[in-house]
Parts: sequence; C-alpha cells; structure tokens
Amino acid sequence: MRKNLLSSVFVVAMSVGCIVPIYDSSQDIRTKQLIFVSEGLRHIPRIWERVWGLDMPDVATPYRTHGGVI
Repeated sequence: MRKNLLSSVFVVAMSVGCIVPIYDSSQDIRTKQLIFVSEGLRHIPRIWERVWGLDMPDVATPYRTHGGVI
C-alpha cells in the first residue's frame, strides 16, 4: 500500500515537474516574472568585474613615453 502510494506520488511529481511551482501558470504573468528575475541576474557580471577591479586599467603595466618605458 505504502509502496504504491509513494510510486504514484513520484509519477505525478515527475509528470508535473515540481510539486510547488516557482512561477505562475499563466503565460503572461510567468513572462513578467522571468523578465524580473533575468534583470536581476543580468547585472552579475558587471558587479563581479567591479568587485575584482577588472573594469579598471591595469596600473602594473608599463606605458610608453617618447620611445622609453617608465
């Protein structure tokens, strides 16, 4: 009995995808939710570059003046 119940719950969960859905079932509302989430994730590479200083010029590289290196 218990085995049949657990297997049926498992089959239903596999067919639905998730027991508690993250996004709404309406396509319009789900699209707005996905756009909102992706806007937050879109800024992660810029924040990463700013934290690690990758967006700043490298001060350790020599620069040339009139043919010589300073």
